[in-house]
Amino acid sequence: MPWPAALNLLAPLAPWFDRMRRDLPWRAHNLDAPHPDPYAVLVSELMLQQTQVATVVPYFNRWLERFPTPQALAEADEDTVHKAWEGLGYYRRARFLKAAAASVAAEGWPEDLEGLTRLPGLGPYSAAAVGAIAFQWPAPALDGNAFRVLARLLLIEGDPKIRAAELRAWLVPALEAHGPSRLTQAIMELGATVCTPTPDCGACPLADACAARRAERTGEIPPAGKRAKPKESSIWLVAMEAEGHLLLHAPAAKGLLAGLWRWPTIDASEGVPQPPLPGSFPMLAWPGWTQVYTHRREAVNPLHLRLNARFQAAGGLRWIPAADLSTLPLGKRDQRLRGLLATPGQTPLEAPDPGALIRACAAPLG
Repeated sequence: MPWPAALNLLAPLAPWFDRMRRDLPWRAHNLDAPHPDPYAVLVSELMLQQTQVATVVPYFNRWLERFPTPQALAEADEDTVHKAWEGLGYYRRARFLKAAAASVAAEGWPEDLEGLTRLPGLGPYSAAAVGAIAFQWPAPALDGNAFRVLARLLLIEGDPKIRAAELRAWLVPALEAHGPSRLTQAIMELGATVCTPTPDCGACPLADACAARRAERTGEIPPAGKRAKPKESSIWLVAMEAEGHLLLHAPAAKGLLAGLWRWPTIDASEGVPQPPLPGSFPMLAWPGWTQVYTHRREAVNPLHLRLNARFQAAGGLRWIPAADLSTLPLGKRDQRLRGLLATPGQTPLEAPDPGALIRACAAPLG
């Protein structure tokens, strides 16, 4: 590889990080020794996957208070774990974290990088980050921020992820020389605070050595990835209430919303909604919103339907005492309707047929 030696090129990062690093609750004070609590590093890395630092900090602090050790997390029930994660999104991470904690509680921490990669939820980046930050192993951790920093520094054309193996080999001597924990976190910090998609080159300790800056190409290196157009959908999100109970989908074992309770939904694109019929079941509505997911956008129309009596629910649906609703883990969309139930609603100008809603949620006859 025709790149300058990483040991020298990255040397300014270590003292810069010692001066400029953010005070984050999972960071050890002494970056020359193994981390005093590897579990805290594991928690932070799983939480930080696809989530901003500012969002993670309060969740991390509450999590460590509630589950201070791998053993405590391993012994917690899934509803409690998902409730603690509620609002952080990408709930599969919570299940991975619990499974990884169970492995550590039962067998101890892995002794090498290969062992870390076998823990649930740890891919090549996360395993390397935990290895470097928790155990001072010279394991190169390459996330989006690191790829952006190194692509600009070395003027890598095209997608830098294609050069991942070369970059890892290039980084090892620098990690060994400047300290795996310090340098790993310094690269992350630089990408998060200075070498952002719109970089602040004047504040960068590597500016003089940056090949993209010298070529005046920081705006195009690395190239922006193409995003698929999100799928559009429209739903009625329904809180159905009867005899002091609310009807919800019980958590699924697999899938995007595994571990979460959900309100019933009806496809709003099927059929033409009508004004509620006089004398029909009381129904309230609130202004809708657009729920944005990674690959789709959902137009949400929230409703509250009151019934005189409960019916036998279809498989997967359960009547839950209204008093227990606040204790259930819900995704952001469903949390929002839960919050709306405590606010005044209005009679909807148009809504789906209540009979159709009930039939969609009722167990088949016979």
